[in-house]
Amino acid sequence: MSERIDTPAAYGSPVATAQAGRLGYLPVALFGSVMGLSGLSSAWRLAHRVYGMPLWIAQAIGALAVLAFLLIGFGYATKWLTAPQAVKAEFDHPIAGNLFGTLFISLLLLPVSLADVSVPFARAVWIVGAIGMTVFAWFVIMRWLSQRQHPAHATPAWIVPVVGLIDIPLAAPAVQVSGIHGFLLLALAVGLFFAVPLFTLILSRLMFEEPIAASLQPSLLILLAPFAVGFSAYVTVVGEVDRFADALYMLTLFLLAVLAGRLRYLAKACPFRLAWWAVSFPLAGSAVSAVRYADHAPGVVTHGIAIFLLASVTVLLLAMAARTLWGVLRGELETLAH
Repeated sequence: MSERIDTPAAYGSPVATAQAGRLGYLPVALFGSVMGLSGLSSAWRLAHRVYGMPLWIAQAIGALAVLAFLLIGFGYATKWLTAPQAVKAEFDHPIAGNLFGTLFISLLLLPVSLADVSVPFARAVWIVGAIGMTVFAWFVIMRWLSQRQHPAHATPAWIVPVVGLIDIPLAAPAVQVSGIHGFLLLALAVGLFFAVPLFTLILSRLMFEEPIAASLQPSLLILLAPFAVGFSAYVTVVGEVDRFADALYMLTLFLLAVLAGRLRYLAKACPFRLAWWAVSFPLAGSAVSAVRYADHAPGVVTHGIAIFLLASVTVLLLAMAARTLWGVLRGELETLAH
């Protein structure tokens, strides 16, 4: 509990076990890249329907997300087999442990792309993700309530289990699951409910505790996710954009305007670090909600925001993917993980 949160343990493997086994330094948080790419693929799918954009763009990004999941999954499985103590240390960490939710969220988002190949297989992946995410969220909340938490540990990573629950309804239409409306509503309700106190705790920590390291400043954009993703999940469950959905989208835009300045820390955090991927899914989720809202309320402003976010997020995420791949090819993965 005394470990500083600006160490690699915040979004990677705890220092004490980072050198254990093979790939002991590989952070589970790297599954966040799969989340970001999957979200971007969904944004382009919506753009195909709303603006007539080529569908192959969404499919290509979705294929990249699947490939990233397979490579990261193989790498983390290697870490688990050769250094189980490193995985345990990461899971037990009060901050990094929450990021195991990125694995289950990936399983909830990938089925949107997998459904193009096989709906039954996509449905099976979604079911595994939904069950795993529900159990993981229950476990994390029980751990929060059973153990004394340090105020300095209340970082944006705590949002991940909540966001995972909100993600459950997103792929339900694509995988053609019926008769589970109550479960989808449960996931949405619990996720949105816990987002409010967690947001308050994290805001309090940011205001009254020592600032987090500059390299982790972009992770503040995770605070966008419950509202950006919440908008899409709410519309999926309810079936319409009502006043509450309007409020979620407007809150997303306001928080994006407040937090966008955090992106300037991407340059300050040079050389490139894997922690940058923390910005990917919140931004992709914002692009999805913007395109969805522009379809609901067409206008110069709404379409302008949607197109701007879609274009800028696409450039940013593909640039990050290229930089990550370049680092892997040059053997810099361990350096990028710290």
